[in-house]
Amino acid sequence: MSTFRQTKVIITRRLPESVERRMAELFEVRLNEKDKPLERKALLKAVAEADVLVPTLTDSLDAELIRSAGPKLKLIANFGVGVDHIDLIAAKKKGIMVTNTPSVLTEDTADMTMALILAVPRRLHEGERLARSGSWEGWAPTQMLGSRIAGKKLGILGMGRIGQAVARRAKGFGLSVHYHNRKRVHKSIEQELGATYYPDLSAMLPEIDILTIHCPYTRETHHLMDAERLKGLRRTAYLINTARGSIIDERALIKALQKSQLAGAGLDVYEKEPFIDPKLVALDNVVLIPHMCSATEEARTEMGEKVLINIMCFLDGHRPPPDRVLLEEAL
Repeated sequence: MSTFRQTKVIITRRLPESVERRMAELFEVRLNEKDKPLERKALLKAVAEADVLVPTLTDSLDAELIRSAGPKLKLIANFGVGVDHIDLIAAKKKGIMVTNTPSVLTEDTADMTMALILAVPRRLHEGERLARSGSWEGWAPTQMLGSRIAGKKLGILGMGRIGQAVARRAKGFGLSVHYHNRKRVHKSIEQELGATYYPDLSAMLPEIDILTIHCPYTRETHHLMDAERLKGLRRTAYLINTARGSIIDERALIKALQKSQLAGAGLDVYEKEPFIDPKLVALDNVVLIPHMCSATEEARTEMGEKVLINIMCFLDGHRPPPDRVLLEEAL
């Protein structure tokens, strides 16, 4: 424990109070009191001085920054699942281990994904605005007509933990499940979910009514949903993204929505966060939420606890941290 107290841990954003308090009890901790993304100069200072850095997805840890890290920095304990903001190759060359916080976001993200799957076809955001506007004149037979989801086909791009959790929820709403994944999931999972596998993404797209994205962001998945693949979806189809913004070519998506090549979209993530393209904001057939799928007190606290465990396992030297990110799996 005395060794832990001498460990300088720099945290780039404010974490839940209970997590920060426990960190301060165990380590020499430096917090970002302003809770704003650190500027480049501050990040350079942090990697030069830290034994352990605890970043979030708002911190760009590119190769140049990691190469400038001081000799003490041996662990980047990421607060979050995605590590696309960290140059893993540079970290490995520098001898810096990277950990993340998987699993704890699964149920909360699946819940919000299902909320978007319901909200977009049923035009909930438009109805909510009308109810607040003061101009609603009462019920009418043809007012705010949306689309039923029961009996429709849900396509899941990425059948990992979150994709499977969404599929379980979707079954309860009467959706049939179709999916594309790098590897086919075990037959027992397919049978449980009643899921149909498509080895070719482009072959799945014209067959489904709703596409929801749950694959990781990598070089291979950058703009995976480009203009050509978006055209492969039905004009009556809806697109949901709660993974990473850059998996979709946002400009192509906007054009498809403007030209009614898609019926609508539900987005929690964007290509240039926190910037949201005004053309997206102007569209009535799009539900926009501010990267909040994992925003529950339970999830954020559990993420912090995972960070703590990863740091302590790394420092005690007896075993690798449970959530060590392996380069070959992440790229």
